[in-house]
Amino acid sequence: MDVTSRLEWHPLLLDPTGCRSAKPRTNGQTMVIDKGLGLHAMEDLLQTSAPYIDLLKIGFGTAALYPTDLLKRKIELARQHDIAIMPGGTFLEVAVAQETVGEFFDMVRLLGFTAVEVSDGTIELDRHTRNELIRRGREAGLLVFTEYGKKLWGSTIDTEMLLETVLIDLQHGAALVTIEARESGTGVGIFDENGQCRDEELRQIMQLLPDPDRILWEAPQKQQQIYLLKALGSSVNLGNIAPHELFSLETLRRGLRSDTFVKPL
Repeated sequence: MDVTSRLEWHPLLLDPTGCRSAKPRTNGQTMVIDKGLGLHAMEDLLQTSAPYIDLLKIGFGTAALYPTDLLKRKIELARQHDIAIMPGGTFLEVAVAQETVGEFFDMVRLLGFTAVEVSDGTIELDRHTRNELIRRGREAGLLVFTEYGKKLWGSTIDTEMLLETVLIDLQHGAALVTIEARESGTGVGIFDENGQCRDEELRQIMQLLPDPDRILWEAPQKQQQIYLLKALGSSVNLGNIAPHELFSLETLRRGLRSDTFVKPL
């Protein structure tokens, strides 16, 4: 008899919160940002962490820098582990600016990507064009993740504009709407120049949003992840997580780290 096959942690040790669900998840999703992982690093990441990754973003425009065969292999690995994978939204913004949107979607489809991000963090995107990009993604059979917010240092959130954007994006078929925080998490969106959350803005946003489970918060810093997990619950959707921080975040979600540890009543 193979004794090792019966070696499992007690459920209360595996997830003291009792709230963590398995994939496919409708909440508590984690988006990892990949800024240039090699194939071996990708394989190592998936070997340990695939159950905890819902979405993998090939950050910025880095998808253009890979040898095609290598990029296709990375995409295949993600798909094998039920992880949605997409190029960064900035890359689509480049395509819009260069008037090569058709060619962009052709390559996304041929490479095997399963998702796309529609954003306007760097360029101005009118509502009609945004709707059209969402539609094209959906017609290509892709999950569409949209993003609200500018990447410019010091940019903040207009709560009324955010609500309008979320409602229309979801109406047109977006799976989730991401709140911009860049990879730094400082001086953008709900985070101030020190990376601290602007409490009043967060409260206003949460009061307005009809379905918080359809929002993904970019939170690259540990302190931001802890804050949002405590403020919004362990099933909050979080993004722009560095690969090496993934295990850390998963322990925070489950109460397996002192920052989110809760003693039983």
